[in-house]
Amino acid sequence: MKYAVITGASQGIGKAIAERFLQERYSVAVCARERDRMARVVNEWRTHYEDADIVWINADISTEHGVTEFAKLIMSSFPQVDILVNNAGLYRSGLLADEPEHQLQQMLQTNLMGPYRLTRALLPMMTGQESGHIFNICSIASQKPIKGIGSYSISKYALLGFSDNLREELRDKNVKVTSVIPGATWSASWEGSGISPERILDAADIAKMIFVTTTLSNQAAAETIVMRPVKGDL
Repeated sequence: MKYAVITGASQGIGKAIAERFLQERYSVAVCARERDRMARVVNEWRTHYEDADIVWINADISTEHGVTEFAKLIMSSFPQVDILVNNAGLYRSGLLADEPEHQLQQMLQTNLMGPYRLTRALLPMMTGQESGHIFNICSIASQKPIKGIGSYSISKYALLGFSDNLREELRDKNVKVTSVIPGATWSASWEGSGISPERILDAADIAKMIFVTTTLSNQAAAETIVMRPVKGDL
């Protein structure tokens, strides 16, 4: 049995990733801020995937308490962690000059400090077993500034930097770290936008790429994966 942990799994990319690992008969631990939505999704999975082994919690990983509670659940339920996907994120638009006072802090708490805290909580399990793979879901905004989403872009630049530094620290522990950098990806937030789902990425493709990366040999590491719509960024 293999074990995968995915944050922000009630919709979008996180949901697609969890579904892919369930298809591959992994045990999964998931969390999300929205209790009712996460509960509905877990019930759907248990109906659809025979003998699915799922543990879940309503947790906000932007808070120390949320991370601590999720980590406790994982460590009490799983003997090891093979895959950790730091996916949960917060998006807000706005110009740096006139956005709300605490907007950058809020996005750093979710997009950087959540992955930082959860990874640190689970690292002893992964380094102790001398195996595992950590995926940090970054963004095209991790690589280039995009006007109108300055604080979001800053927080995703920071997440990419966290990935790069973590990778260097873990090379001799046989724990891989991959930064996943997707462009615009279809989720509920795009409904009503006027953008066709065919114009942007399908979350299932990102999930497929992540899973394929986990099947590489022990001596191979995909350090950065960039995925864009075939017609380019919006």
